Amino acid sequence: MDKNTITGIILIFAIFIGFSIYNGSRLNKGFENAVKTAESEVAAGNLERARTEYVNALRFKANNPEVLAKIEELNVKLGISTEVQVADTAKAENISKTDSLSTQPTGKEDANQYGAFAIAAKGDNDFITLENNKIQLKISTKGGRVYSALLKDYKTYDSLPLILFSGDSTVFGFNFFTVDNKAVRTNNLFFKPVSDQKSYVVTDKPQTVNLRLYAGENKYIEYRFTLAPDKYSLSFDVTFKNLDDIMPANQNNITLDWRMYLPQQEKGRQNEENYGTGIKFKHYQADFEELKNRQQKEVETKDIPTKLSWVAYVDQFFSSILITDDYFLNASLSSTRTLTSPKYIRYYTSEVGVPFTPGSESKIAMRFYFGPNHISTLRKEGLQLENIVNLGKNIIGWINRFVIIPIFNLLNKYISNYGIIILILTLIIKIVLFPLTLKSYQSTAKMQVLKPMVDELSKKFPKKDDAMKKQQATMDLYKRAGVSPMGGCLPMLLQMPILFAMFRFFPVSIELRQQHFLWATDLSTYDSILNLPFNIPMYGNHVSLFTILMTVSSLLTMKMTGSQPGQDQPGMKMMTYMMPVMFMLIMNNLSSGLTYYYFLANLITWLQNIVSKRFIDADKVLATLEANKKKPVPKSKWQQRLEAASKQRGLNTPRR
Repeated sequence: MDKNTITGIILIFAIFIGFSIYNGSRLNKGFENAVKTAESEVAAGNLERARTEYVNALRFKANNPEVLAKIEELNVKLGISTEVQVADTAKAENISKTDSLSTQPTGKEDANQYGAFAIAAKGDNDFITLENNKIQLKISTKGGRVYSALLKDYKTYDSLPLILFSGDSTVFGFNFFTVDNKAVRTNNLFFKPVSDQKSYVVTDKPQTVNLRLYAGENKYIEYRFTLAPDKYSLSFDVTFKNLDDIMPANQNNITLDWRMYLPQQEKGRQNEENYGTGIKFKHYQADFEELKNRQQKEVETKDIPTKLSWVAYVDQFFSSILITDDYFLNASLSSTRTLTSPKYIRYYTSEVGVPFTPGSESKIAMRFYFGPNHISTLRKEGLQLENIVNLGKNIIGWINRFVIIPIFNLLNKYISNYGIIILILTLIIKIVLFPLTLKSYQSTAKMQVLKPMVDELSKKFPKKDDAMKKQQATMDLYKRAGVSPMGGCLPMLLQMPILFAMFRFFPVSIELRQQHFLWATDLSTYDSILNLPFNIPMYGNHVSLFTILMTVSSLLTMKMTGSQPGQDQPGMKMMTYMMPVMFMLIMNNLSSGLTYYYFLANLITWLQNIVSKRFIDADKVLATLEANKKKPVPKSKWQQRLEAASKQRGLNTPRR
């Protein structure tokens, strides 16, 4: 690495640090101005405007605890539900307010608005626990819904119980109109348990919880939840009993309303938002699809007019999935980014059309999956649920599904240390690719032998005007020595699909979650050896050691292969060395398992280059060059065709 390269890298780092200091100063000023405005609005008694200004302050310093406390205080004074506040974005708040009919009753409604179901408008909110060795479900009598889902084998990044969702911020229920045009929303009404039992522990056989929403004597909607041993799935059967005089005779579908705030479970919020998180769904007897979460948009919506088999609320490593035994008629989906919430990262909504047959008894069979995004576990559930794990598309996905994952699972049967598994996996990949890349490594080594002669050509053609002559002479030199100047590019081209496959594999592999290795406490997220007091754009506010090791090893590899054509030019050389630095900025926040893999791959590449060079006889390369100098340069088939075409045109040209 020459002096100019080092100077350039130092200047780029100085620009990044300078920009971060300037940006921090600008954010501080904007934050202080917003807080001052909010305080003045409080003094003037304008509490709603004060709350708006406090939310505005969070744009400059997200999750500031003092400002969040102020917002909470104003929420109480303004009578705003804390469950609505968790989104902390204008769009999410608007959604929650406009959908208030489908969430929580205010207590001021006339019970008669529910028609025949008015008897269920009031009641006590009791809870029933249903659990096995995998999950613990709390079922609320209000709405008859699953109130919370706890996964027993997992913890959050800060060692708390891992709860997929919990509280009155979630919504699940049927919305429909009765024959007398009364709007019924079952999420707001009180169900009655068939049994007085409050706790069900599943051991050797499935157990069932039955709740009924009464509209009169022997007229009800019954929810039947059945949990089997050692399962993350929950059967959910609904029966509409003797409601043929309450529900319209021409009603052939009913709306299922499902809404949920997705809590943050992982240390790296950026990774959790970007890798796999979103709403995914499968078309009936067709492929699955997902609702894109583009970072520039707060809210993503999609109306699906066709049949569906399931709808999934997906986090990086865990999912809540609603599955039908038949099909859903249609769906309207939305995903909202909760930008300033310290607790939640998404607000999901689904309005799903469910087939309904009028009559004295109508049944709907569904099931839930509350569990990890573990491919083999999801595959057992059927309906291609394993596709919610985003392993990439086309060749990237094929490599992961049919090469990387089978090798990884095989190693995992015999080795418990995932750092060792990644090491062996890397060795296997590099060994398999080595026969394909050996010639390319040898081509690079031969170019190193010819480097003094290339330097002589640089002295022979020092002027910029002679650049073309220099390039032609260099290519002629390589050709006479039997060296392919593009041979050094082949290893990278061969490895690119695998590198991209690893880029998808490590961040979504739940096996690596909270697995320790060396200084890394969690291979699924970044390893931090130093927390910075400021934030560097792109890089972050911490230092990842595996990322630094990856960068240094990349620079060493680049140095070793730096004799390729064109890299003696200052601009090209600078670009070559800047690429690892750019990757360092981008990958500092990514999975430490990923950067650890790249570090190992670079080390093995470096060793393979050294081994390849030992098989290169410099005297033999030079002897080949001298022997070929005496021979005419063979013309390529392309050149021969051009000359033949030129002669043919000359013969066909009429003489004057």
